[in-house]
Amino acid sequence: MTRAVSVETMRISDKYTIDNLVPSKELMYRAGKGLFEAFDGWKSPVLIACGKGNNAGDGYVVAGLLLDRGIDVSLALVADKFSEDGRYYYDKVKDRVTETFIYEEGQDLSGYAVIVDCILGTGFSGEVRGSAKSMIEAINAAGAAGTYVISCDINSGLNGDTGLGSTYVKSDLTVSIGEFKLGHFRGLAEEAMKAKVNVDIGIEIIGEAFEV
Repeated sequence: MTRAVSVETMRISDKYTIDNLVPSKELMYRAGKGLFEAFDGWKSPVLIACGKGNNAGDGYVVAGLLLDRGIDVSLALVADKFSEDGRYYYDKVKDRVTETFIYEEGQDLSGYAVIVDCILGTGFSGEVRGSAKSMIEAINAAGAAGTYVISCDINSGLNGDTGLGSTYVKSDLTVSIGEFKLGHFRGLAEEAMKAKVNVDIGIEIIGEAFEV
């Protein structure tokens, strides 16, 4: 059987790990490295689609690892906003990437070989709006045109507990970070994710885990 946890259990576990075991920047690096190593088909050009939180920070780590391999990387931002750790890793790659742009509605993203979805994390709930909504729609159009789509932790727009959402990324691969969440197996998960894998980054789970 496969284990999964609730979003709240993951939040508590993440905080406990950062407070007691692993510094937050190191944990973010492990998350990005885990995603990078979970896929062996990287090729240029790659687009990292970034939101405003730590999910985007994982993407900036991926960007650095791809650049080290000689792969062309561009960054599409929902807004010019960063979490503290996200800014740390963004600053490491901002002068190395091919392009960084704020996504505007209607932009075509189908020219990329791979798109990494780092827009919204497992803590998201509600309705996707604004630039995030239009970027998700553009990613799905690119995926339908042949771009390989990878979602970081959970597909942006899906609720991490219920697996439900009105606008969400449809991925070829979803790379769960730390532990699968219940939303990876509920609601629209089967439709949203062609494949999924979890990467262990050393988070100490505090609370109940469920067999799914």
